[in-house]
Formats: sequence, C-alpha cells, structure tokens
Amino acid sequence: MSPSTPFELSGLDLELPDFAAGSVWLVGAGPGDPGLLSLLALHALRLADTVVHDALVDPRILRLARAGAILEFAGKRGGKPSPKQPDISARLVDLARAGRRVLRLKGGDPFVFGRGAEEALALVAAKIPFRIVPGITAGIGGLTGHNSEGVVPDGLDWPALARGAPVLVLYMALKHLDAIAHRLMSGGRPASEPVAIVSKAATEDQRVVETTLGEAAAAARAAAIEPPAIVVVGEVVRLRAGLDWLGALAGRVLVADPLAANARQRAS
Repeated sequence: MSPSTPFELSGLDLELPDFAAGSVWLVGAGPGDPGLLSLLALHALRLADTVVHDALVDPRILRLARAGAILEFAGKRGGKPSPKQPDISARLVDLARAGRRVLRLKGGDPFVFGRGAEEALALVAAKIPFRIVPGITAGIGGLTGHNSEGVVPDGLDWPALARGAPVLVLYMALKHLDAIAHRLMSGGRPASEPVAIVSKAATEDQRVVETTLGEAAAAARAAAIEPPAIVVVGEVVRLRAGLDWLGALAGRVLVADPLAANARQRAS
C-alpha cells in the first residue's frame, strides 16, 4: 500500500493516498457538477501545487483547488488555437521534475477521449511516478455476458461484434466465458487476441489475469478468479504493461511504449 494522508469531510475520517512531490495524478473531474467528483479527485485538488486542466472542467471545481495552487489551462477546442499534445505531456514532466505535485485534471474520465494514455506513457518514459483517478464520464458503454435468464444472449449479432469493435468490455461474463470466447472466435477474432480479466476492481482484493481469447476461460478457472469481474478483449490489453501504476507501486517496471515493444518481440 502507498503512504496515506489523513482526510476529513463532514466528519468522515479517511486515509487517502499521499500525493508526493514530483509526481503526477491524472484525474477525471466528472461531467461538470462538483458533487460528482470522487473523494480522490477532491483530495488531489486540496494538495496539488499545480493544476493543469482542460477546457471541460467546471470553474466551480477549479475553485476547490488549495489556496496558492497554480492553475494552468491546457484545453483543446476544435477550430481554435490549442496546445499540442506533446507539449502538454512535456509540461507535466517538467513540472514534476521541478518537485511539484502536479494534478492533470480532465473533464469526465481521463481515458475517455482524454488522451490520458499518451500522457501516462510520456510519464513512464520520463520515469515520473503517477496515479490514475477515474472520473464519471457522460458516455459509458459495455456488454453484459448474460441476459435476464442468466444465459448467453442469442439476440446479439456476435459475428458483427467480433468484426466491428477493436475493444470489447464484457460485464458479468465470467460464468459463460467459454461460450462467449467461442462465439467471438467463430466470428473471426483470433484465439491469440489479448484478454484481461479484472476481478474486484479498485478494491484491496483486485486481481488481474492477462491471457488470450482462446485460453481465457481456462485461465480464469486456474487462477480461481471470482466475480464481480469484467473481461476486456483487444490489443488495448497490452497497454497495461505501461499503464499499471498500481503494479508500479509494488515494484513493477513499466514500459514506455508497450505496443511497439510487443511488436518488436513478435518480429524477433
């Protein structure tokens, strides 16, 4: 576990992670209303030295930053002069290297149309410690692994799903993973496609199994994975090698360009 800082809110006493100097937190500010901020987002606002925010962060949220914090605008709006993404990533690195606690605050969730992965990988390349704090996004989508009768739904166009979506996120799919994987592979997805099975996400009991579509069901059984769990199918799973900040806290060495590293490994 990472160090904690005491935090109080209306009599609620919590131990939340320490926001260390020289680190960057990539935080989602939610859809706008300050009431939809997470406790970790508010915690970060109260501790950050510099808040680098985009154009979609509500001004009421920015007013929650601690007194003395520097607010830097880094928003991009279509058709208007905007900072380039490499410049934003470089700015985050420079601020962290200057010893500041840097809050990169984005409307919604930092990884839903937020370029959060690019910024995180830039931090990995620069060896800057970081944390990802999800936010409520206005658009959330996924598939359930069973219908109201508890069986794999026949009404879905499985071949179309297999062909049309590079990334699939399946909720409540653990029990029927054998059948789901078979339908997706019958629809054209390769058995070697990366799969991540995430059990009890964002809890102290979180477990992640990385495997392939062809081996997913057997891997889940071998690891004794328990629900609740989600199953992620697609090349996006390989990004975990660069974005697993939680694993980095436990000593995992992250890769700055995991997709390219994997491509080189397959070519050799």
